[in-house]
This record gives sequence, C-alpha cells and structure tokens, in this order.
Amino acid sequence: MKERENRYPYHIRDVHISDPFIFADSDYWAPELHLWKGRYYLISSFRARGRYRGCQCLVSDSPRGPFLPVGDGPVTPKGWHCLDGTLYVDRHDKPWMVFCHEWLQVYDGQICAIPLNEELSGAIGDPVILFRASDGPWTAKGGVSGGYVTDGPFLYRLKSGVLLMLWSSFSPGGGYTTGYARSLSGEIQGPWVQHPQPLYALDGAHSMLFCTFGGELMMSLHCPNRHADKRILLFEMEESLDGLHIVNEATGNWYHAVGGVAKDYAYPTPCVEEPCFRVDPRAGKEGGAEERKG
Repeated sequence: MKERENRYPYHIRDVHISDPFIFADSDYWAPELHLWKGRYYLISSFRARGRYRGCQCLVSDSPRGPFLPVGDGPVTPKGWHCLDGTLYVDRHDKPWMVFCHEWLQVYDGQICAIPLNEELSGAIGDPVILFRASDGPWTAKGGVSGGYVTDGPFLYRLKSGVLLMLWSSFSPGGGYTTGYARSLSGEIQGPWVQHPQPLYALDGAHSMLFCTFGGELMMSLHCPNRHADKRILLFEMEESLDGLHIVNEATGNWYHAVGGVAKDYAYPTPCVEEPCFRVDPRAGKEGGAEERKG
C-alpha cells in the first residue's frame, strides 16, 4: 500500500487499499465497512485538492482488502460538499447512500439520501434532503462561522420495525452530541421526527450500532471531540418500542477525557478497571449468550 500523508485522526488501519484512488489525494475520513451482495464495501469520504469532498465506495472479497474503487469518483452529487456516507438497504432490497451535505456549504447542514445502482458505483436518482440540523431540538450553532452541523448518520431498524437514524451535531453547552430521529413511514424518505433528547451529549458522537458475538446491542462513538485525545466509547444499549436507551458505558474513557458539560468532573488519571459487560461479547451465538459473572 502506498503511504499517503494523512493529518487527520480517521486512519484506515490494517486494511489494504489498492491504488489508484481515482480522484482523491486528501481527506481520507470516517470509513465504514458494509457487507453487500456477498462482498465487502468500504464507504469513506475523500477529497482531491481543488475539488469538493465526496463519498465513494471501494470493494473487496475480504474485509482486510485489498479494496479497489468502485466507479470513477464519488456517488454523492456533483457540486456538493459531502461527508460521512453510510449504506442503507430498504425493504425492497435497494441500496441507498445516506450522507451529510456540509454546513460549510449550506450553513444549516443537511442529512440526505441518494439511491444507488446494484454495484454501488453511482447514483440512479436525485438526492433527497431528509432533514436539516436545525430540525433537531437539541442542536445548537457550532463551528467557527456558527453554522448548524450534521455528522455521522447511521440507520437501524428496531425489532418493532421502526426505522431510526442516529446522527450527530453540537448541543448547547454539551459539545459534540449524538441524537436520533424516527421515520414515520418506516422508510428512508420519512418524514423524520426528531427525538427531543440526545442519546449522548458529553462531547462524544459519530455513533454506530452493532451486535456483539454474544448478541448484545452496542453503540460505539468517539469522545472527546479533540483530535489528540479521541478514544472509542462502547455503550450497552436497549431498545424500546420506538427508541433507544443507554444501559451502561463499559469502556471507561469518559473517566479522564470526558468533555462538554461534564468536563469539570473528569478524573486526572485514566481508569484502569477492566471493562465489564452484562453479556460476554466473545460468546458465540450458537448455544446462546452467557452472562458475565462478577
């Protein structure tokens, strides 16, 4: 793999990405890995100097690569400054990219969706604006110019069938923040209703959901929103009929690095206690999950 300069914290580690990068020479941001039609697709934000940032898909037969670009450039709209693309597959098994239209270009940042072809190499329809950052009742102006930020959309369907979208912005006094919205139609076109309270508002966000090998629902995010100090936080989660709740933060990085309104309560030394989970995350799904003792 050819070494490239990357001055940002979003490093793609232990994954082989083959040249050429078609259009990019900077801003290798926020990669996500998705399994689609039996192949592994890495979706990330890239930029070429003198051009807008966009989201492109790369593909491999292995989650460790090598990954090759799909198509000849970003699938996000031409002339749009975009980031944080994620894959959503609707109930008709059709793929969409959900992404952020940058507040730097439109002031009130947007969460958008665009339908993709089966190869994830290009769009097959027009982008749809799902909602704007100022629609969130918990959001506040952030950034140097005071715009409204949208970051990190992630789609998740509850066991009840309700479709949720996690997304990130900034809240008054709370720093970087994760909230979520609910689709009234149960599909990507919405309309989307914002949950009034954020999930996490202590300077940590860009969240994703996953299940451990033991079957427990977890949320990951990075915290605090200071590049040199960012660490992963892992949360045990539970579903309600139409929402999500944090049960426990298990990784302990909040202990000395928490930000936002809680920054004055951080301890001066890192937590050394071992992470403790309700369900052993290493447990295989065969035979059921085992409760962790102790």
